[in-house]
Parts: sequence; structure tokens; C-alpha cells
Amino acid sequence: MDKKLKIITYGCQMNVADSERMSARLQSIGYAPTDVIDDADLILINTCSVRESAEEKILGKIGEIKRLKLQKPSLIFGVTGCMAQKDGDSLMRRAPHIDFVLGTGRQMELVNIVQKLESFHQKIVEVDGVSDPIVEDAFAPRGARSTFIPIMYGCNNFCTYCIVPYVRGRERSRQPEDIVREVRAAVENGAVEITLLGQNVNSYGKDHRRATFAQLLKEVAAVDGLRRIRFMTSHPKDLSDELIEVMASNEKICEHLHLPVQYGADRVLQRMNRGYTVARYRRLVEKLRAEVPSIALTTDLIVGFPGETESDFERTLEFVREMRFDAAYTFIYSQRSGTPAATFDDQIDDRIKHERLERLMAVQNEISREINERLTGKEFEVLVEGASRTDEKIFNGRTRTNKLVLFTHGEERAGDFIRVRITQPQTWLLRAERIC
Repeated sequence: MDKKLKIITYGCQMNVADSERMSARLQSIGYAPTDVIDDADLILINTCSVRESAEEKILGKIGEIKRLKLQKPSLIFGVTGCMAQKDGDSLMRRAPHIDFVLGTGRQMELVNIVQKLESFHQKIVEVDGVSDPIVEDAFAPRGARSTFIPIMYGCNNFCTYCIVPYVRGRERSRQPEDIVREVRAAVENGAVEITLLGQNVNSYGKDHRRATFAQLLKEVAAVDGLRRIRFMTSHPKDLSDELIEVMASNEKICEHLHLPVQYGADRVLQRMNRGYTVARYRRLVEKLRAEVPSIALTTDLIVGFPGETESDFERTLEFVREMRFDAAYTFIYSQRSGTPAATFDDQIDDRIKHERLERLMAVQNEISREINERLTGKEFEVLVEGASRTDEKIFNGRTRTNKLVLFTHGEERAGDFIRVRITQPQTWLLRAERIC
């Protein structure tokens, strides 16, 4: 009988992709995925450390696993990902029921570690080598109609608020032929949409100089059978004219770009070490919208960064009104130990942070609603994702512009392409009727 595996994933799409790969490796040694955590023989938590709130949730989940370890002493429990890389063996000291801690640069060793623990009970911590060269392993999920494919790991930007370069290491780009080979394999196994991932995809290839990101996109787009290409995340300082031209000229590349601005005032952008100005970002958006008129633009915004004044915040609100993002992921600044901003003296009071977040969300929500309302009666191609979490009679899917669409279920299956007409736009989603 197969052993059972449960992987719990927190954080970004890169973590989701890492979890898919780790699951495939563990399946090769007899572990079958399960949705029932009490049935698991191996539990792996893939962690995130971008914000304090994420770490608090993870620590709570780690505490919950103690009950399962007491009930089943043979259960193997491991923690990997960014929080594992940052905290190392201190996690094990805090929660002695953890069997192994595996850093972001050592996930290729997962199978060996699990096999060791199956043979002999011990405590294992492996967090060295975060910037080691990429070691390729074959991966192509069968039956997945939409899949994530990492093209690079790490980050060289060192934004003053961000822990990622310290837990993911410096930028390492995969070889273009390995990426294209994986895309082909994914398509052969049923994929029609792929999302290329990196902490900053726009800087892909700067290390090995085998291809720019724009050149890689052309190679990926040439794969027969692939219908949609997405990518994230893009850093504004590295968004090239070449990339914009490729986006405009290739019909497989979806008309959506996630371009985190983080703030709307130059003084704060400089303190964040973002490497661009508000004017530079504005010019990029103007060029994008001129070259790809139907593009949907989403962004990230941080409020409460150290030293933020009311004047800075008002400038940001004005900039958001000017840019008219389709959606924005808004965050309260989180003090991350080990980052420069954590040591700044002029931290902002939590009450002010929350008040400004509410004001920012109100402005952006109004813009998102206005943009979506203009889509009433328009028709779109949707890639069906599956049933709604709350109503199995309602299915959801996404447009090429990454809009979430809900519609009444008929004969559709996950992975089908259908056409819909928008009937009831809302702030965060669109309700629609199927037309074919």
C-alpha cells in the first residue's frame, strides 16, 4: 500500500511550483498525495517569510502537527521554503516534533533525506548553499492544463524591505533549452497554458547570457499546442522595449502584466531601493498601453513604510488614480529581521498603517469596479479552471487578461476553452453566461 503525502504550501507561485516538484520526487519513492492530513505518513510544509503574518500562520500550523506526531510516531514531518532557510535549526528548537528543516537551495536532496528518516530516526537541518547552481530534474505534471514553470531563482535587487534575496539567494537563470524542453513536455502531457516564474523574470539570462527574457518568450511561444503564456513577476527597472514589443506581437502571450510599483512617491521609492522613479514607471505604462491596448495591469503597493508622511501617501493615492490599475495587492509594511528597513528609526504606528491601508483599498476598489463595469455585455475567451469552492454548480475560469469569471456549470470540464458574455461585473470578479 502506498505511503501518503501531504504538502502544505504558503506564499507565492514559486512556492507552488516548488511544491509540485517536491511532490513528484516523493511520488517516485512511493508517496501518494492525500488531501486528508490525518492519513499522511509524510507532512511537508513549504513556507513563506515575506510577511510576519505569514510566519505566524505557519507557526500555528506547525503546532497543530504535534498532535498528529503523538498519534502516529512514525509520521515524518518536515519544513522547507523561505522561512526554513531564514530560521534554520531555530525552528526545530522551537518545535522539537519537526524531523527535518530543508532550505530553498537544498530541495533536490529531499528524497535522500526522507529515505534516511525512514531507515533511522534523526534530526536533519540542511540550509546551506542557497545560491548553489541549478540542478535540473525532469518535471512535467500529467493532465495539468495550466502549470507553473520556474525559469530562474533568487534575486539581486535587495529592496530594503524584502527578505527574498537572503532566503532565495542571488539570481540563477535556468538554461533556455531546459525551459523549452519542460514546456514541450508539459504540452505533451496536456498543458495549454504555462506561467513562467521568477522573482524578476525581466532579468532572466543576465548571468549566463544565453538569451534575454524576450528571446526566451519567443522560443517558448514557438512550442506547438501551447495556447497561452503568462509570466511573473516583472520588475519595472528591467522592463525592456524588446519585451514590450514581443508581448505586442505574439498572440500566445496573454494581455496581462503584473508590474509591482510598491509606492507612488520618489522619496519612498528611493528609500525602498527600487531603482526607478514615478516618472519612469509612468512612461513604461504609457508604452505598454500604446503597444498592447487591451492589456490589464496589476500591481503591488505597500503602505506604512518607515518614514512615510501623509504627503507621501497622498501622492501615492493620486498616482493610483492616475494609473488606474485593474487590481492592486495592497500590504501593510512588515518589519522583517535581517533587512535594512527593519533598522530604520522612523517606523510608522500600526494605527496609521491600517488607516492608510483602508483608504488605499477604497480608492483601488472603486477603480477596479469601474473598469470591470465597462466590460458588461462584452465577450471573452475563458480557460475553465473548475468548480467554485462554495457552489459546485458554479464554475470559474480566467480571461486572457487574468480576470476571474464565474458562470453556471453545463458540460464544461477543467481545461476547456469557452466563450462567455459578461452579465454582472463586480470588484474582484466577473459573472457571465456561456455563449459557446
